[in-house]
Amino acid sequence: MLIKQVLIENATDPKDVRIVDGKFAEIADNLAPEAGEQVIDATNKLMIPPFVDPHVHLDSTMTAGDPEWNETGTLFDGIRIWSERKKTLSHEDVKQRAIQALKIQAAHGLQFVRSHVDITDLDLVALKALIEVREEVKPWMTLQLVAFPQEGILSFPGGKELMIKAAELGVDAIGAIPHFEFTREYSVESLHFAFEVAQKYNLLIDAHTDEMDDPASRGLETMAALALETGLKEKVTASHTTAMGSYNDAYVYKLMRLLKMSDINFVANPLINMYLGGRFDTYPKRRGLTRVKELDAEGINVAFGEDDIKDPWYPMGNGNMVDALHMGLHATQIMGYSEIMNSYRFTTKNGARTMHVQDSYGIEVGKPANFLIFNATNWFDALNERAEMLYSIHNGEVLVETKPAEATINLPE
Repeated sequence: MLIKQVLIENATDPKDVRIVDGKFAEIADNLAPEAGEQVIDATNKLMIPPFVDPHVHLDSTMTAGDPEWNETGTLFDGIRIWSERKKTLSHEDVKQRAIQALKIQAAHGLQFVRSHVDITDLDLVALKALIEVREEVKPWMTLQLVAFPQEGILSFPGGKELMIKAAELGVDAIGAIPHFEFTREYSVESLHFAFEVAQKYNLLIDAHTDEMDDPASRGLETMAALALETGLKEKVTASHTTAMGSYNDAYVYKLMRLLKMSDINFVANPLINMYLGGRFDTYPKRRGLTRVKELDAEGINVAFGEDDIKDPWYPMGNGNMVDALHMGLHATQIMGYSEIMNSYRFTTKNGARTMHVQDSYGIEVGKPANFLIFNATNWFDALNERAEMLYSIHNGEVLVETKPAEATINLPE
């Protein structure tokens, strides 16, 4: 395959890109087509790496309204409703909904997804189903699974044993939920346990951390200290960290030093964090987001996730990372021209680092030929105009191809 005259990641000088055996083989000014080679004319179109969603919940997807709608819009009612829906899970139910969601995500240019899977279920129904899904979608989607203790590790009966069982079944990462544990002591102990399991089984760590507006919720400092002390560092991810938006600046100044030393990743979920956050506020009303702009300015890796697709925590969602990015830029006021131009990294490269797949990700000779082509010359225009994604190509194979819509506009003079 030969891609002609494409603009790679906002570059202004077009390049030709040759793909051989599913990998980037050549990137040069002008390459002559070879006999029988498929040629795609991408003159002055934008090429970026594929979208990454490092935080979604495929076990609960497509369950909004079942058994009831979350009318309060709070995190805690979402957990309560899910606890009821969880009782009716079946293997095929989980597989069918998860694959449906992944196909929707793939249609929007996603090729890498990390799903948290609730393991506070004695039979681990969802986890066993999603392990099968992970294998079935491999030809077109890299799927990672996080053992997520929705109702706590210490606060749920047998939580530690379930986490170990999940590790042995073959998850990719160990999770935690320190802010939902019964006590501060449980919170700290749960994180120490999660790190011990991750080290024993050589797994990544991705914990729901301080997902509330309470400034006293400070699991993040424990996470970062453990990441530093154990040497796991960039293999550790703190998801949500919305309490950081309520911390006082003096504490954040001290904390930031530790965060930089720890080299951990952050995942913000703008759609859901904005929806769930500030629910107990009157006015002023908090936005419910972590300090994305400040973390990014300090060189700390921050990625955006979608989090929920039509489930008890969020009634909407269509698997499109452009929606999460658009909301995130507005909510965090990352709206300078150059900031918007380079913002695609929150949903591409930064997510790849979070998933720890960056060694095989990116538009470079020798790496797998995974990329997107948009009907725009740069990302500012692609995002602002919601330009069509013309191609999603995975390992040199076209997964998605879109023909630009033709609109006839007849306005009176």
